[in-house]
Amino acid sequence: MLELREVHTGYGRSTVVHGASLTVPEDGIVVLMGHNGAGKTTLLRAVMGLLRITAGAITFDGQDISALRPHARVARGLAYVPQGQHSFGQLTTMENLQVVADGRSNGRRLVEEALERFPALLEVLDRRAGLLSGGQRQQLAIARALITEPRMLILDEPTEGIQPSVVAEIERTILDLTRRGDLGVLLVEQHIGFALRAADTYYVLESGRISSSGSAGSGAEADVLAAMAI
Repeated sequence: MLELREVHTGYGRSTVVHGASLTVPEDGIVVLMGHNGAGKTTLLRAVMGLLRITAGAITFDGQDISALRPHARVARGLAYVPQGQHSFGQLTTMENLQVVADGRSNGRRLVEEALERFPALLEVLDRRAGLLSGGQRQQLAIARALITEPRMLILDEPTEGIQPSVVAEIERTILDLTRRGDLGVLLVEQHIGFALRAADTYYVLESGRISSSGSAGSGAEADVLAAMAI
């Protein structure tokens, strides 16, 4: 469903990603791994239209979206959870969810479904998001993204700074969502164990180039470690 073909992108005159190509199916999980500074977040920002690509193409559901603005990509079915557990800190947990749900005819149902997936948020609905733990904020960020009814969920380091119990819950949620068959996930993740358990396919990005890719099945961890030269 989502395909990147020889994508080049970066900041100003500095090219960070050099000809990256990858494919994310409509019902699978693809993980993108690499060292800090390899260009992973830069590539995700280009997928969402937050950075302009200077060469190559990005297609979604067979349509070229390379020139679309971010809001138009969201309308097509892309949802992005950036690194850092972003939320509206002065708003309560429920208000953060309602901001996204407002204007949707099925907004109430979508909020209820999001809370069913992250029941820990039920205990903090009236608490300001800025006072939540890192794990709670990350769950809130993913819940907000799901309210947009995405067909492709893009997650940047969802386990960063999160306690193991919440990591396991996030992993279960991601797997449950893709089992429905109508959601693809592009995941950037540093924790190799989590990444390869969750994903079907992996790509390794090094110095802005895809250096390795393959199935995330048995034996993949050794291949990834070798590709990353750890």
